[in-house]
Amino acid sequence: MITVLGSTNLDLIGTVSRIPRPGETVPGDAFSMAAGGKGANQALAARRAGADVRMFAAAGTDSFADEALKLLRADGVNLDQVRTVPGTTGIAMIFVDTHGENVIAILPGANGTMGTKDADAALAGLGIGSILILQQEIPQAATERALELAREQGVVSILNTAPFLPTTAAIAEKASIVIANETEFQLLTGAGLDRLDQAMAEWAKAQNQTIIVTLGPDGARAATPSGSFAVPALKVEPVDTVGAGDTFVGYLAAGLDQGLALEAAMQRAAVAASLACLKPGAQPSVPYSAEVEAASL
Repeated sequence: MITVLGSTNLDLIGTVSRIPRPGETVPGDAFSMAAGGKGANQALAARRAGADVRMFAAAGTDSFADEALKLLRADGVNLDQVRTVPGTTGIAMIFVDTHGENVIAILPGANGTMGTKDADAALAGLGIGSILILQQEIPQAATERALELAREQGVVSILNTAPFLPTTAAIAEKASIVIANETEFQLLTGAGLDRLDQAMAEWAKAQNQTIIVTLGPDGARAATPSGSFAVPALKVEPVDTVGAGDTFVGYLAAGLDQGLALEAAMQRAAVAASLACLKPGAQPSVPYSAEVEAASL
């Protein structure tokens, strides 16, 4: 069983000719809505990878709530611990250009009500070997509390460092596994990509933890206290990269939960993340395990 403590949003997605600069207006040609939120995306990815998943989150009382939870419910994520709170559901406003690149603004809504009591509830009863997934789209006090409890209880905690916050570096030290993209890793360590491998190895040894850096079309790299390795991505023409990183996190957690070694779990996660770039939207693009297995052959 994988436990996810995090955000659930409804994504409002506009496709544009190019990403606008500050103060600039650019034309677009399509609009859609899709379930999202980094916590929910990662929960769905882990579920579609074949794991049993339960989600601790909050949704509002507006008309967006059902849409935000629709795919999680359809795929069998346990939503018994998703609280309904007065007000709005979290919203992500996303612009995607013709090359699949994106910019995103998050309006937290109900996600902003998550606190340390939610962390206590999520960790209640979890023991050695259980897996917990965390991100940073809910108040940091809840995430930090969950990391502390996970360490005390022997739970394997996976922290995705998105979106990067001023307190990220301090709490990242408390996780079992840290997953960052290349920009977040630079913010985390101050190291440029020209010394990525060295900085990853130094971090892993200093913190006695696993650090994973996702590199888009270049796959992903990992460093542990005992060594490092890289896994490739599939060669694809991306339609939309929204949700690819969350797909990687969910599939990685599911692989570990299913007993795969770290490298094998990462290989599978990298394939899944590549496939997620072939469809628009965050949750609608998450592939099922059969698709990933077929692409891995």
